[in-house]
Amino acid sequence: MDTPSGFEERPALRVQKRQSLLVGILVGLTAGYLVVGQLRAYLETRNTGPRAITPRGDLAADEKTSVELFANASPSVVYVQSVQLVERRRGLFTREVFEIPEGTGTGFIWDELGHIVTNFHVVEPGMRRNTELKVILADRSSWDAKVVGVEPDRDLAVLKIDAPAARLRPIPVGTSGDLQVGQKVFAIGNPFGFDQTLTTGIVSATGRTITARNGRTIEGVIQTDAAINPGNSGGPLLDSAGRLIGVNTMIYSPSGASVGIGFAVPVDIVNEIVPQLIRHGRVVRPLLGIEVVDAGIARQLGVTRGVLIGGVAEGGGAERAGLEGTYRLGDGSIVLGDVIVGIDDREINDYNDLRNVLDSKRAGDTVKVTVVRDGRVRTAQVKLTSSVDGSDE
Repeated sequence: MDTPSGFEERPALRVQKRQSLLVGILVGLTAGYLVVGQLRAYLETRNTGPRAITPRGDLAADEKTSVELFANASPSVVYVQSVQLVERRRGLFTREVFEIPEGTGTGFIWDELGHIVTNFHVVEPGMRRNTELKVILADRSSWDAKVVGVEPDRDLAVLKIDAPAARLRPIPVGTSGDLQVGQKVFAIGNPFGFDQTLTTGIVSATGRTITARNGRTIEGVIQTDAAINPGNSGGPLLDSAGRLIGVNTMIYSPSGASVGIGFAVPVDIVNEIVPQLIRHGRVVRPLLGIEVVDAGIARQLGVTRGVLIGGVAEGGGAERAGLEGTYRLGDGSIVLGDVIVGIDDREINDYNDLRNVLDSKRAGDTVKVTVVRDGRVRTAQVKLTSSVDGSDE
């Protein structure tokens, strides 16, 4: 017997209604969850804004010192750049000249005449052919610079710019002979091209001896842990009063970056050399009036200590004091001259010792020179002459 079709469809309708109900419940729950989440987010963020600023109070005393020092000293610090001039022709009658930066460093204003002090190794690239030097002041104005004088033995140089005095603020000059280890120091420079950068530290040591790029030793150097990086060279090292106490010259670093060992030429030396460079274009040295034998040749002749005199200048202090130079006999044999082993109370082991002692004297001074001649020690009183007179040493 056939079953009526209406009875067969009822179970399917029930299943369909249940599925629709479940879907509706799920949709409702999902929508509710989303609405609740959005409502919660709204409630959490409706009052969100910039946080209240906590007052910090006055700056600490040492912070005030640093801020004031930088504000006062930074206008005296300059950016030194050497640029290579490259010419390129465009057509038959036209040419263009491009400036390609080669080296950078720091310097500082010495006087209102436009003299700038920096390191010799900073300006050396700018002394080559087709190369110029530029000085950029703290106010961003750029000026062509010319070299007035250099002293490679102390890694110092003086430049000159034709800027008006109103734009030039000379740096205050202090002293270095009375520095004490532990004193606070400040360095202002242009490390890696980031101009007007201030770093701080202390005097780590005084009286250090370093070797300049030309092989000469520089005595009495200041050691500091103030960060000195490439580009800081030639910049000022200042005491807490903002006075110049040294010229930053080099760092000791295996990587080339600052590791807390920097060196500065002391201002007492700078203040003696810079006026000579401005006046004469070079350092006026006190001299004995001798020529010295190269250390390598002297060693071949059996002289391992001291400075062997090769010749004496006619009319010079050494000749008048009776010192003798090296000469060759007719048979070709060599007669050694005097070997300088001491000046006053300083022992002379090599040429650097001799130059450093003489650099501490003045033309016109009389010094006691200790020499070895024929195996015997002798002394002589020698009056020093000036390098302006044309003598050699």
